[in-house]
This record gives sequence, C-alpha cells and structure tokens, in this order.
Amino acid sequence: MMEKSRHTRQLAVSLLFGLWFPCCLSQTTAPSRASVAPTPSAAPQQLKVRLAGYPRKHNEGRIELFYKGEWGTICDDDFSIANANVLCRQLGFVSATGWTHSAKYGNGQGKIWLDNVLCNGGEKSIDLCKSRGWGNSDCTHDEDAGVVCKDERIPGFVDSNIIDAQVDEKKVEEVRLRPVVGTARRKLPITEGVVEVKHKDGWAQICDVGWTVKNTRVVCGMLGFPHERKVNKNFYKLYLERQKNLYLLRSVACLGSEVHLAACPLEFSRPNATATCAGGMPVVVSCMPGPLFMQNSSLKKKVKVSSNVRLKGGARLGEGRVEVLKDNEWGTVCDDRWSLLSASVVCRELGFGSAKEALTGARMGQGMGPIYMNEVKCVGNEKSIWNCPFKNITAEDCQHMEDAAVRCNIPYMGLENSIRITGGRSRFEGRVEVLSSDTNGTESWGLICGETWTTREAMVACRQLGLGYANQGLQETWYWDSSNVTEMVMSGVKCTGSEMALSQCQHHKTVNCQKAAAKFSAGVICSETASDLVLNASLVEQTVYIEDRPLHMLYCAAEEDCLSKSAAKANWPYGHRRLLRFSSQIHNVGRADFKPKAGRHSWVWHACHGHYHSMDVFTHYDLLNANGSKVAEGHKASFCLEDTECQEGVSKRYECANFGDQGITVGCWDLYRHDIDCQWLDITDVKPGNYIMQVVINPNYEVAESDFTNNGMKCNCKYDGHRIWLHNCHIGDAFSEEAEKRFEKYPGQINNRISQL
Repeated sequence: MMEKSRHTRQLAVSLLFGLWFPCCLSQTTAPSRASVAPTPSAAPQQLKVRLAGYPRKHNEGRIELFYKGEWGTICDDDFSIANANVLCRQLGFVSATGWTHSAKYGNGQGKIWLDNVLCNGGEKSIDLCKSRGWGNSDCTHDEDAGVVCKDERIPGFVDSNIIDAQVDEKKVEEVRLRPVVGTARRKLPITEGVVEVKHKDGWAQICDVGWTVKNTRVVCGMLGFPHERKVNKNFYKLYLERQKNLYLLRSVACLGSEVHLAACPLEFSRPNATATCAGGMPVVVSCMPGPLFMQNSSLKKKVKVSSNVRLKGGARLGEGRVEVLKDNEWGTVCDDRWSLLSASVVCRELGFGSAKEALTGARMGQGMGPIYMNEVKCVGNEKSIWNCPFKNITAEDCQHMEDAAVRCNIPYMGLENSIRITGGRSRFEGRVEVLSSDTNGTESWGLICGETWTTREAMVACRQLGLGYANQGLQETWYWDSSNVTEMVMSGVKCTGSEMALSQCQHHKTVNCQKAAAKFSAGVICSETASDLVLNASLVEQTVYIEDRPLHMLYCAAEEDCLSKSAAKANWPYGHRRLLRFSSQIHNVGRADFKPKAGRHSWVWHACHGHYHSMDVFTHYDLLNANGSKVAEGHKASFCLEDTECQEGVSKRYECANFGDQGITVGCWDLYRHDIDCQWLDITDVKPGNYIMQVVINPNYEVAESDFTNNGMKCNCKYDGHRIWLHNCHIGDAFSEEAEKRFEKYPGQINNRISQL
C-alpha cells in the first residue's frame, strides 16, 4: 500500500511542477499490478458521468459514474492526464488541463467503482480503459479523483448522459448576509443578517424551522468567519414579517464540519409553488470575525489565534504553506491525504473561515525545516490540527516538494474598491491610483508619490488588488501616463509588507512630494508567482573556520570593499587580515526564478576578479554584540548568480560564464564556496567573546520574493582569539518567539559571566 500511495504522490507532484511529459506516459503510469489488472466488465452502453463536489466551477470537480443504479467515484491511484482527457471529452469538453487527487472536491459517497484506471487517452469512454474491474478497489473516499477540463465545449456536443451533480442539488452557488434596515450602514465586514442563497433566478431565503447552530457554523465558515454567535431573532421578526420572502430551502441538516452549504443534506422548496415557512421566518445568523477583521480593538486583545500554526509564502490574506510548531521549531505538513476538512481546521484556528482550497505539491513554495505531519485526517470540528490523527514522518515518506498549503475563506472587506491600476500592458501592471475624498465627502481618484515607493509597498498594493505577489515597485511611471488623473493624494508611504491595504501603512498627513508630476507617481508589476530565497543554515555551521590571509592576496577584495575600514590604514602589502570564512548555499524554494532586477546592459564589470556584478549587494554578513551593535560587517555582491546544483528532475537554466544569464531556478541553489573572495567576515579588529553572526540575503528587497521573513540566518558565535565555533544556526523565522528570545540573550549572558569572573 505504501508503494502504491508513494507512486500516486510522485505523479501528482510531477504534474503540479510542470514536469509531466506525455512521451513518458507508458513508463510513468504503469501500476505495479498492471500485469494482473483486468479489463473491466462491459459497462452499460450509455455510461452516465457527472462532476460533483465543492467548491468548484462548471468545468471541474469530483468524477462520479452511474453504474448498476448507483453513483460512485474513481480512485486516484495511478490516475493520469490521459484518464482526465477521456473523461473531459465524455463530459463534452475538448480536453483536460489537469486532474486532482486526495478528494480535493470533497469525499464522495457510495461505491468506488474504478481503481488503477489506465487509459491511452484516445478512448471514447472511461469504461474502455483498463482497470481492476467494476467495484474492485482498495481505496477510501479520501482518494477520490477529480478532473479540471478546458473551458471549451466540443462543437455540437449533445449527450443526455452527462449530469451535473449541482443541477441535481439545484445548485446553491453562493451565500450572503443581508443586513436589515437600520443596520445597513455598518462597516465591513457584515457579520450579522438574513442568510440568502444564490440560485439561477437570483437570491432567496432559507426557512429557519429546524435550523441548528451547526448550519450557522457552515454559513459563517463560507463567509470567512471562524465562529458563530447567538442572534436576537426578536430584533428581526417584526421587520421580516412585513417582507415578501422567497424560500429556496425548507430544510438544512449540516453536521457543522462541511466547508460549503452544498455539501449538507438540503430539502428544496417545491417548484412552481408559493414558498412558505409555516411557523418560522427567514434564517438570521451572527458570526464572530477573527482578530484581523474585528473593529473593536479591546475585543481583539481578548481573542487569540493559534500560536503553534501559521501560514507562509502566500500572496493574499488567508493563504499559504501550512507550518506547525513542535519543540520550539517550525516545520511543514506533507500533502498525503490532505483534504478540505483538515485545511478548514487550520483556517479556523488562525481566525479565518472554512477552507476554499486544500493545496498540494508545494503550491505556496517549499519549507526548509523538518516535516512533522503526514496523512492528517481531521473530522472538521477539531480546534487545532494538532488534535487530528496523523502519522509521524520517516525519511522516506515525504519531501518539501510535497508541502501542504491552504486558501481560506476570508470576510468581504471591499478593499479592492479603493485602489486601481491604469496604463499597463496587462491587468497585472500599471500606475497605482487610490480613491480619496475631500472635505465635502466628494470621492475622486488620485496618484501616489513614487519617492518612497519600494517592493514592500508594492506587495501591499498587489495584495489589495487581489493580483498576487509584487514583481516590482516602480517610482516612475511616465511610460504609463495614459489617464486623466494627475493629482497626488498620498505621499511618504511606508509599509512593512504585511498590511491588507495601503491605507493601513504609514503615510504623510498632508501630501509632500518633491516630484509632484504625474510621471513620478508610483506603479506596480504584480505576478501570480514569486521566488523565495533561503540559506542553508546547517552548511554555514559545518564549514566555518578562520584564515589569516596575507594582504598581498587581498588587493581585489579591497577594491570591491570586502574588508573592514581599518584595512585602509594597514601597511600594504605587509601583514594580514583575519577572516571568518564559511560556505553559503542559497536555495530558491519559491515558484518563480530569482533573477537580478537590472538587465545585463547595466551589469558592472570588475576587471580585477574578471566578472560581472548583476546586483550591488546580494548578501549582508554581520557580527553583533550583546547590544545588537555591529562589531564586524561584510557584503557579497552577486558576481555570479547561477544554478550550481538542482533537486532531482529540475534542469539548470542559469550559468554566468561567458556573460551568460544570471539567476536561480526554482528547485536549484547557488553555492558560494568558503574559498571564494569576499565570502567572509573581516574580524581582524574583533575581540574574543560571544556574538551573534547574521546573514541576510537580498537585504535591500531589490528583487521581489514571496516571503522576506526567511531571508535572514542567525548563529551563536564563540570566538576565543584563536578558534571560532558557530552553533544554533537557523533561519530567522525557524524558531518560536520564546526560543528566539533565549537565543538573542546568548551574547549578553555569556559576556556578563565572563566580566564577573
């Protein structure tokens, strides 16, 4: 069984990383039992097939087949894009763009009709492909397969055998809360009101007879709220009795763990009849928002989210790679059996609603630390992912290319309505314009002064626009001067990069812009993907040593400013400098290649070393004392940014020899060996003692990344005047807050003890 699940997982990972090659289909998809897998017995002549599950669009979903009077599913074991192509054509679409495993669209019910399905891709029906036979399966519904079809119908396709499961369910598409008169002016998010469900003819209500708190929990989760609270029905009763209400649903019976109302047993009102709700009224619910969305600041302090679970690497609020804290160190979760139920537990404990998507295959980038959990199986009502059953990881089980991630439902805040970009070549780029109001309350669009605009401000703008990561923050946009908006309405913008909207960043109270012309306004280029650089901390610890290097061998290094200031006063070429040397291995664990911001036309040639510098500063090296002051510093210009090595299955793209392209491919790393010039800290003037050594990659945020919090690395450093030791080397965000505080006390604690002796 283990071999089978690992084989399936490898296939899924290959597809997600774009490493699937149809030419290799015959080798890749062959199951271990292919030799004994029989051709299925003849299925009915007109096999019924449908897309089901939630949340989904019309061209994607869980595959269900109608056989012997019963709907059932297909197991994801040995599933392939060839299988998906056959099924999509049966559904009337021209082809498949992908397939999903591990019940991405929720667990099906009833039989698992087919397992180990092997199609060539040209079959007219799935029952013509090889498999273990109808009803012969060793799977659970946690392994239900789904397909994503190209949104293009086969011309003239008509087939009454295709049944959309949502048509059977009368399709509950969306849910919203409608505040009653007198509460309509409340600020967003709307947390209380009449529940309305969207259907083909508009919006309708739900009869509250038999309505339970479990139903409320599901509705609140869909709307981005982690918890429900009691509502005063009498406040609404008189008002709602005067209204003409259309009831779409007579009965809802959720368990409370569902991520969508469509997953609950529903009883619809009879068609073509006056929908009534005898003895009841429309459902009204009240939801409790998470701390990020609370308007009451005193209440925010009382409500705490989980401190041992976090999301990393996501562009938007409520999405990211799932990381969990164990023994004061953060690690990741393997995507085996990763489901919407488990993802929803994570979302709710972090103050969001239920899960919109449970993502597999490191869709939010790879982690670098330990992998703590595998095959997490939450029921959906647990308070924490740590309360769910899971398997511990062995070295053979998982790799970081299988890190699990989530996209959570978040409350509608309307933040995207107060920002827009114009003049760009696509919807992902342009000059930033924000909505402002004058003293009379008149609203108009205005520009942002570009003087202080950096990648961090661009990150917030792209997040607010819903356009993903910031690829670049631009201080001049004269080439996009295409609209009539010319007035600057915001200046001095300074963001940390984590804000939900630009209005939450620091900025001048009154506009103060030295270059007030429209061509100097701020602009952005956004992207759905981004790179993410992380240093291999253990390699630094393993390779550190001291070298006393003669001055006559350091002329080139001095020219590139790689020595401390006192070197200028040395008696050249006599004497030496004491250097702390180590190797630096920098991984790109993101989802886009890391490339220098400047094009090769502006790279600087250094004749002494005989190479081009593509970035002025690529890495900072510092030695800090107990006060946090620098006692030694260095920097590394990215003179040769390239793919030294790559993980299995990834090809090198960048090689800087002969003025070649510079960069780091996703899944590759650049190695600066300890014996390369400037790969050091000049500690000639440093006294014996205990310090913190710090390395920061891309310190000036010159190149966009999905996560800047993991760009730093720290080590405890002990120097006795002759030898040096590094220990506790770790990425800046790898430890818990408590462990990090203990780590940072190290120099002071030791040095105080030394002074007392």
